[in-house]
Amino acid sequence: MGCRHTFTPRPVLVKNTMLAASVEQLKKTGLQAAPAASEKLQENICSRHDEVMKMFCRTDQQSICSLCSVDEHKGHDTVSAAAERTERQRELEVSRQNIQQRIQDREKDMKLLQQEVEAVSRSADKAVEDSEKIFTEMIRLLQKRSSDVKQQIRSQQETEVSRVKELQEKLEQEITELKRKDAELKQLSHTEDHTQFLHNYPSLSQLSASTDSSSINIRPLRYFEDVTAAVSELRDQLQDILRENWTNISLTGTEVDVLPPEPEPKTRDEFLKYSREITLDPNTAHTQLLLSDRNRKAERTSQHQLYSSHPDRFSGWCQVLSRESLTGRCYWEVEWRGGGVGVAVAYKNINRAGYECGFGRNEKSWALDCDTNSCEFWFNKISTRVSGPGSSRVGVYLDHRAGILSFYSVSETMTLLHRVQTTFTQPLYAGVWLCFIEDTAEFCKLK
Repeated sequence: MGCRHTFTPRPVLVKNTMLAASVEQLKKTGLQAAPAASEKLQENICSRHDEVMKMFCRTDQQSICSLCSVDEHKGHDTVSAAAERTERQRELEVSRQNIQQRIQDREKDMKLLQQEVEAVSRSADKAVEDSEKIFTEMIRLLQKRSSDVKQQIRSQQETEVSRVKELQEKLEQEITELKRKDAELKQLSHTEDHTQFLHNYPSLSQLSASTDSSSINIRPLRYFEDVTAAVSELRDQLQDILRENWTNISLTGTEVDVLPPEPEPKTRDEFLKYSREITLDPNTAHTQLLLSDRNRKAERTSQHQLYSSHPDRFSGWCQVLSRESLTGRCYWEVEWRGGGVGVAVAYKNINRAGYECGFGRNEKSWALDCDTNSCEFWFNKISTRVSGPGSSRVGVYLDHRAGILSFYSVSETMTLLHRVQTTFTQPLYAGVWLCFIEDTAEFCKLK
């Protein structure tokens, strides 16, 4: 009877929205989602007390339930999960701001690097284009000079051949004339009539003037060899210029090197890693310097050597420079004998004459002057007394890019005599100056 009871009016039915949402979600995801949803829920339930963990223990850095806070976490620093979340949320926002700032910074750096790549590429493209034009122009100039030289040689050849042919013609005419005269005299010699012979002899015996042999002036064939020698010297000068300028180009390229400078060597073995074989350039040697041992040794003599005249030759001081230009890190040793020597480095454009061409007596060279008792360092006419052991072997270390130049006394150990810190603007050349007759200096073989 109760089941059949009729309600008037009909009661209002309220939809359980939470349950409906759960059912709807279950319909969408299917039964597969159920275990994962129960795992998530399970993570929020305290395994000891089977209660939702709405608290956070800061002491142990873990989520706990209210029973845990009065049980094993009693006396700990505990707060509600919501309060801890608010605190951590604040930290999270700061972290995100930092990350976003770093992202912006890195993106800015990326943009700058991209601009650098574009600038380098533009510069490289322009340099290639310009250098190709310049080299083409230089090749054209060389071809023009080659053509001019060829034309001059041919013109001179024509002049010389013409002169010789003219002389040949004169000589041929003279030979013909002499042969005719000889035939006439021969005929006269056979004349039997004495009176006839004596009548004709005076006119026939007269000879025309002979061509002067000195006017023939046979020139030596060396005439055109001189041209070849001049062209060869031009080639050598061009090679030197290209080698030196190429070093400068390489130097400017190394400016992009961002690696930290290597520490200076300490032991002789470390120095020897940078050893360079040095040979002396005969074109720079003062005429009182005799070079030997494949141009590694110089000796001061009382006689003047028969060197050719050369714009690079020193005339003011008895000194000489190396063939090799020095950049990067280099090390070499000079063994000397006698009364006094200067061990130096210099730019190639140092003066060659007068007092100021002396190593250390200008702004283009640095020198360590040694005698048997002491050493002095010279730069730009200023000398600095150097304390340290005298040595017949001096080691020189150059780090061109770092602007370091060091002189060492080399014996059982290496003792620093003097160190320079400066900026080198051009490639350097090793050099020596010899003070007295019979003084010698030799660039040692280190490898």
